[in-house]
Amino acid sequence: MQIRELEIPDAYEVTPVVHRDDRGEFLEWYRFDRLEETVGHSLDLRQGNLSVSRRGAVRGVHFADVPRGQAKYVTVAAGSAIDFVIDIRVGSPTFGHWDSVLLDTVDRRAVYVAEGLGHAVVSLTDDTVLSYLVSDVYSPGREHDIDPLDPELGLEFGLPAAELLLSPKDTAAPGLRAAADAGLLPKWDDCRGFYASLNGGVR
Repeated sequence: MQIRELEIPDAYEVTPVVHRDDRGEFLEWYRFDRLEETVGHSLDLRQGNLSVSRRGAVRGVHFADVPRGQAKYVTVAAGSAIDFVIDIRVGSPTFGHWDSVLLDTVDRRAVYVAEGLGHAVVSLTDDTVLSYLVSDVYSPGREHDIDPLDPELGLEFGLPAAELLLSPKDTAAPGLRAAADAGLLPKWDDCRGFYASLNGGVR
């Protein structure tokens, strides 16, 4: 597999080798050792999530308090989606910026999202199935949201605005600036220190 860092530090696109023949296809969509070589530590897997979404469904922008935060490893099992990684770490050189990866059943890519980064996805087809491996269990009191339609973020969903489907929770979420003013966002230095603790003290 090939792993490349996105424009947002500590987020990676993973492209597996897909073996196809007349029976179908086979691939390794997750390798703990390859991920560890890249980010400095393996994913401490504590929960697995799966979502099935209609075309236009938007999930996010979501993030969790750091520490401990919630790192994510996301791929598509069926359908297609755009996966967004948003840098919401106050003090980061790319604060407020985002990058995206097309997840589909052609290239079978995955995305690794480190703790403290914002994450969102939009489904491009009906019955899109997303699989998430995450580094901590869901903890409602430590989970937060940012409005994915915040103009300051400017996420490009690739679909008409009228087709986007958001949950009431995400619709009611604050924008990036309001979340920062409320002290909800993780700090760059805290996140880097936490990554170092996972990497044995190496930043």
